[in-house]
Amino acid sequence: MDKGTSGSMKPIVNAVHAKGGVFFCQIWHAGRVSNSVLQPNGQAPVSCTDKPLTPQVLSNGVDVAEYTPPRRLRTDEIPHIVNDFRLAARNAIEAGFDGVEIHGANGYLIDQFLKDQVNDRTDQYGGSLENRCRFALEIIEAVVNEIGADKVGIRLSPFADYMESGDSNPEALGLYMVQSLNRYGILYCHVIEPRMKEPGEKSETACSLLPMREAFSGTFIAAGGFDREDGNNAVAEGRADLIAYGRWFLSNPDLPKRFELNAPLNKYDRSTFYTSDPVVGYTDYPFLENTA
Repeated sequence: MDKGTSGSMKPIVNAVHAKGGVFFCQIWHAGRVSNSVLQPNGQAPVSCTDKPLTPQVLSNGVDVAEYTPPRRLRTDEIPHIVNDFRLAARNAIEAGFDGVEIHGANGYLIDQFLKDQVNDRTDQYGGSLENRCRFALEIIEAVVNEIGADKVGIRLSPFADYMESGDSNPEALGLYMVQSLNRYGILYCHVIEPRMKEPGEKSETACSLLPMREAFSGTFIAAGGFDREDGNNAVAEGRADLIAYGRWFLSNPDLPKRFELNAPLNKYDRSTFYTSDPVVGYTDYPFLENTA
């Protein structure tokens, strides 16, 4: 988030606050999940690696995204990326957001550094588990120092293989990250369930977030494939403090009320996810009082 975006977001943040909402801004870097047409001066996207990402079918099941082979970041460039996150966090707070969520999941830049199936570096940012986590933790430290730990969360997906970003030992990766995060006292850790190894698809697994949840000293948020009953059970059983809903919240702007009343939910239309239309699939789903 730059200064210009910060200014344009202020009316939106004010509107959310006027309704009593708490508003965190998710800040992230796509890394190799990009194309040169989206980059300054048409340059290649950057990553921890120069390994290309194969074309991906988009969520509508029809369109295919093409990705430009990335340029491997030099070691001396990495502190500049860390500083970009610091500045983005500062700009988010100046826009009025209550805090930021650092996006370290879903195959984007931070996740690319974390995962051993992507990160093939031989410097201090690659190889060992500690080295692969160094970039993420440097970002956490910089952002915490800039805006305060009580305004910082992070999203992680150690078990996922989104955008060809898998890891050979996700249990160790997840546990090391949350134990390391405890040093900074951040507000929350938001983690994708192991059953969501691929986007939008639940799979059977014996893996669990419970070791991460038990090791983390802040608020633990679980996400991925939850419905009302499953979410309530996860909290009641101590598997998470909070549950994050994405698709159901998008299609039901009054989701908490619907859950409270156990009311029917609007079905979501996956083909409208991640499109540039400002209305269709974003603000055109009806509220409960408009469905009677």
